[in-house]
Amino acid sequence: MSPITYDTFERYRTKGLEARRVGEWDSARVYLLEAARAMAILAREESSERLKDARQETARKLLELAKDCETRRNEPPPTSRGAGGGRRGKQISNSGGSGSAVRSGDTDDKETDGTSFLVREKPSVRFDDIAGLDAVKEEIRLRMIYPLEHPELAEKFQVRAGGGVLLYGPPGTGKTLLARATAGELDAAFFTVSAADVLSKWVGEAEQNVKKLFDAAVEHAPSVIFIDEIESLVPARRDDGASVMTRVVPQILQGMEGFGKKGAGGVMFMGATNVPWQLDTAVLRPGRFDAKVYIPLPDLAARRKMLDIYLGKRPVDAAVNLDALAAQIAGYSGADIKYLCDRAAVIPFLQAVASQQVTEITTATLAAALEDVKPSVRPESLARFEDWARDVG
Repeated sequence: MSPITYDTFERYRTKGLEARRVGEWDSARVYLLEAARAMAILAREESSERLKDARQETARKLLELAKDCETRRNEPPPTSRGAGGGRRGKQISNSGGSGSAVRSGDTDDKETDGTSFLVREKPSVRFDDIAGLDAVKEEIRLRMIYPLEHPELAEKFQVRAGGGVLLYGPPGTGKTLLARATAGELDAAFFTVSAADVLSKWVGEAEQNVKKLFDAAVEHAPSVIFIDEIESLVPARRDDGASVMTRVVPQILQGMEGFGKKGAGGVMFMGATNVPWQLDTAVLRPGRFDAKVYIPLPDLAARRKMLDIYLGKRPVDAAVNLDALAAQIAGYSGADIKYLCDRAAVIPFLQAVASQQVTEITTATLAAALEDVKPSVRPESLARFEDWARDVG
């Protein structure tokens, strides 16, 4: 069973359409091709012919859009939007769906400032919305929440709010959601940046704009900077002096060290990675990512809560034993569990469409979904994370 989920497709599709809208043809083409590939995989795995055909058609249309981006790659980006003639700020939906990153439309790319990646609508998700990870939440409270809630004690013991936290672990375990919840708990400004944003838009200006990002976070403190796939921005450096990364990496390291200075508290830099062993070792030193937090697969209690979250608002037969199901899906990631619940809802949904009568998710439909949805994280992958956690984390 492929680890590709509908969320994977939606993430690529959203990024591709947004990049296409503002004329970033190369980035749009890459994202749209990935979205088409993801949808084609989902179509192959679909048992319903009706949904299979619909997904194949979606993949075909995305391929057409990607080809169109290829033909238009030498065109300049559009300079106006709508009847007003002025270029409007573009909005990029976050993968978790809470808030939108608003980028300034009044300047060209070289004048981008750090607030371009500020999520104007602060995340509403809180720690209570996340199943499990109690030790991780307490680590974040210690580093950010308690010092801000008790400033006099923090000053007395010289404990500064903020710093660097690396979230690492297998895919689908909730690293991005945890970063959003951290900002939600603090009612903090939330800056979200992807490697594609930096490397596709800022080549030649990358290090200056990274500095602007850190400066804006300090200005808007308390704030959280979150960079997913951090290994793409801070990879293990090699002797390739012409690479833009030889300039970007030191700028990121310098920015992280600045959070420890007096007057720069209240900024938390959170990076997430599925491959921590690919990070530059310099970023793991004290004063940078001081906390390296393993985000494991959900335990029994967390899996049970996830089932409540993903099935709670759906019509479920009272005979379904969610406790037994939670025990049965040991080894599943949070993303796997969400996909399992989505799959279990498809058959009764189609039956309801055909009969115009609501049918429930039953033990049988959940069992059928379990036949299709297998854990996406392999045991050998878990062993590598555990080895890295023991040696480095």
